[in-house]
Parts: sequence; C-alpha cells; structure tokens
Amino acid sequence: MDAYLEGSADLKILVTGVAGFIGMHVACRLVERGDTVFGVDNLNEYYDIGLKISRLNNLKKQTKFTFQKCDVTDYSELKNIFEREMFDCVVHLAAQAGVRYSLVNPYAYINSNIQGFMNVLECCRNLNIGHLVYASSSSVYGENGQLPFNENHNVDHPVSLYAATKKANELMAHSYSHLYGIPTTGLRFFTVYGPWGRPDMAPMIFAKAILSDQKIDVFNNGQMSRDFTYIDDIVDGVLGVIDKPATSNVNFDPLAPEPSSSKAPFKVFNIGKGNPTSLMSFIGVLENVLGKKAQINMLAMQPGDVPATAADILAIQQWSGFQPNIGIQDGVTKFADWYLDYYNV
Repeated sequence: MDAYLEGSADLKILVTGVAGFIGMHVACRLVERGDTVFGVDNLNEYYDIGLKISRLNNLKKQTKFTFQKCDVTDYSELKNIFEREMFDCVVHLAAQAGVRYSLVNPYAYINSNIQGFMNVLECCRNLNIGHLVYASSSSVYGENGQLPFNENHNVDHPVSLYAATKKANELMAHSYSHLYGIPTTGLRFFTVYGPWGRPDMAPMIFAKAILSDQKIDVFNNGQMSRDFTYIDDIVDGVLGVIDKPATSNVNFDPLAPEPSSSKAPFKVFNIGKGNPTSLMSFIGVLENVLGKKAQINMLAMQPGDVPATAADILAIQQWSGFQPNIGIQDGVTKFADWYLDYYNV
C-alpha cells in the first residue's frame, strides 16, 4: 500500500492467469512502464498450451518479469508466493473462461472461479494487499435486455454458470472490502479481441474457418451484436484502475443502494468499446482483411448465450479517464496480421 501512498510508478504486481490472452498483454504493459511483475498460471489444457508458452516466452524477455507455475486453487502454494514476494497490488485474471464449456464441465468453474477467487481474497487479506483488481464479465448481465448495460442494472438472472461465478466474485469481493477494508475493483470485460487471442473465441474461430474453407457457425441466424473491444484499449483500462484504487462512496445510500459502489472501498466497472458491432459486420471486415469469403452456417440461439451486448462506459471514463480508441477496421487488421504471422498462413 505504501507505493500507492507515495505515488510511486514502480509497483510490485502479481498477475494471475499471466499466460492468458489479457494477462500477457497486461503484464507486458506493466513491465514496459517500469513496474515489477510476478506472474502465475497453471498452464492448463483448456486450449492449446503451445499458445500459452509462446505468450510466456514473450514475457520472459523482460528483466522485471518473473513467472512461477501455480494453480490459484492451491492455497498453500499461493500463500507461499504472497508471503515471499510482498505485492503492492494483485491483478487477478486467472479463471475458467468460456460460456459454452460451462455446459460441459461445470465443476471446472466452481474450482477455479469460486475456490480460486476465495484463495486470492484470503491471501490479499492476510498480506495487507493495497488493491485487488479482478476480472468479471459482461456475461453477468444475463437476461437483462436493457441496452447499453449499466453497472447499476440488475444482474440477478445469469444464463450460464460462468456468468453466475463472475457475479459471485463481485459479491465475494464486496464482503472482503467491507470486512477488511481491502480496495477491490471488478472489471466486466466486453468481448476482447486482438493478437494472441484465445482459440475458443469468435475472431480466432472465424479466421481459422475462413482460411481453411470451413463453415462458420453463426447463432441466432446472424441476429447478434457484440461490444468488440480491442486488447490495447482493454489494457489501457486495466492500468487506469490499477492506478486509482477503489474508495468508499461517501454518498452511498443504504436505503437505495447502487450495486457498483459501496461504503466499502469497492467498485465494479464495465470495460468495453461502448459501440457494439453486429456479428455479420465483424465477419465482413474479417473477410475483407483476409481477402476471402466466409462460408456461413446459420443456427438457432444456443443455450447460455445472449443476442446482444453493449457497454455503458461512462463510469470508468469518469473514474480513470478510460477512452477506447481502436475501431473495428484497425483492430481486425492488427489481429489478422498477427494471426497470419503466428500460424504461418
């Protein structure tokens, strides 16, 4: 906490899930600006472990980066790391991701997203961590059809277990902020894409299918839209909230409590582009960039999915000055250039 109080630019930060898509990019930017980063990841086989190793190899070139393989569900090992390293801040991105996989292996979400998050909270409490920033998800909005999604909307109707675990994380974080005074900031990520993305996400699936002349499954007969947000913008937002820990809302009204803040040092923010794009438009841009037409297989809506997402980002803009700048054309071009190079297409 002293580093925050002194205004130091050199924080010692733990990034969990550091071999993941967002984790790698966040860790890279933190090191580039002068912070010391300790990264952990369990390197599980949910998707191609080779991609995770390649991300780590990028990070290991940095002198102020250290990696240790660790599963956040292992409390003893995690606690040892906290006690040895003495972090100023924790950026908790490790989680079992994906809506569809939660229909197949629900216990993976309970183990990683609930037990793992509990372990992180306990370590933060016991080691007096100055700020916990953690990944929530736009999926928490569930059956809420009021667009754009606002942090003070009701999120009591999740449509997937993944979403339910992320909502649970927000509640768990609030309890620890209230009981122990730990500043916690939850970030509801909206459809992040870009270089080094996850293979189970739409841009990677679409690019692979287009280039290999395979059909793309498009759900809800194409009537889908997403608040696609480029990874560099996401990292800007994460660093902005790292630098401004959650504080108590002095105007909090217990007779009309708003969900996104509290008397405790607790905040929840949307982090997205704030400008949704139809799925078919996104595919069209990707087709143009790759110079090849997609073969489309139209399907009905799948369980656990929602037709549209759109982020109201006013709160995070006012809090940290967050301003996404990368449009779909530029973002998809950067993603496609990386994809073609990495997979040697």
